[in-house]
Amino acid sequence: MSYVQTLVDMGFRRERVEFALQVTGSEGVEPAMEWLLAHLDEEVPSAGERRAAGEGAAPSASGSQEDPAPSSSGGGGGGAGPGENSGESAVAKSVKCDDCGKVLKDHLEVEYHAAKTGHSNFSESAVEKKPLSDEEKAAQMAVIAEKLKQKRVEREEREKVDALEHERNRIRQGKEMAEAKRRTEETEMKKIVDERRREKEEDKEARDRVRAQIEDDKAARRAREAPQMPSKEPAPSVSSPSGVKSSPRDYTETRIQVRLQDGSTLTETFGVKEPLSAVRVFIQAKTGIETPFALMTTFPRRLYAEEDYGQPLEVLGLVPTAVITMTKAAA
Repeated sequence: MSYVQTLVDMGFRRERVEFALQVTGSEGVEPAMEWLLAHLDEEVPSAGERRAAGEGAAPSASGSQEDPAPSSSGGGGGGAGPGENSGESAVAKSVKCDDCGKVLKDHLEVEYHAAKTGHSNFSESAVEKKPLSDEEKAAQMAVIAEKLKQKRVEREEREKVDALEHERNRIRQGKEMAEAKRRTEETEMKKIVDERRREKEEDKEARDRVRAQIEDDKAARRAREAPQMPSKEPAPSVSSPSGVKSSPRDYTETRIQVRLQDGSTLTETFGVKEPLSAVRVFIQAKTGIETPFALMTTFPRRLYAEEDYGQPLEVLGLVPTAVITMTKAAA
């Protein structure tokens, strides 16, 4: 495992770990962790800030390093005393910020400090920056552990909130899908109901038109026959082919009851001048029967032949009332 991943697993942010390793020269986990513990409250500059700080701070640091060189050169020429030689021979152990007086360990910390504060005046110093003691390290580790625990708790709480929000979204989406499906089914059902209602209305209108046409035909026949009503003078009796006497002339309508083959009956009023075929047309309109059939009377029993259907009802003796039975047509 790399140094970066080890320190990240300990709870440090990756950008701080990378900067700490850069500052400590990638000497290992312990030096980097000591630097991180010593700079917990300091912000890590971005890569652009570090580059800008390197360009501005390098000349100052190099200038501070080059200042002793001319003095040493001048001392070599005999211009300096023994005290000066002993002061200049001291080893530089740190870098000091001349703007704020802070002691920095090396040039990487100089770059970090310059990027953070904007200071640009630095000089070498013989003061050694002391590392953290064991107690200070333990205290810093306790602080880090507490922060890590707090962050872990916050992360867990955030994950719980996210999970609850995800579940709420899932439930809401499920309800929305169910509602959309229900609306679709209701729309389809409404279409089916409307289609059936429209079909029923069309059928009813068609039946009404048929009834109206039948009524119109009956009215037209009655209108045509109205001027042909018989006079009050007695007319010579006309014998029917069956020998049945014709009904008196004072009847203008007759009530016919038709017994159908299924046992049901139909009753209708006809003009006495209407032919027997009008009764057959009436039966066909009411029952919808299209197959041939015949008509007959029971008392007296008589099966009407094809030529009888052109005879008026009064001539056939079906006035003022009559019962006609529907039967199969003769083969």
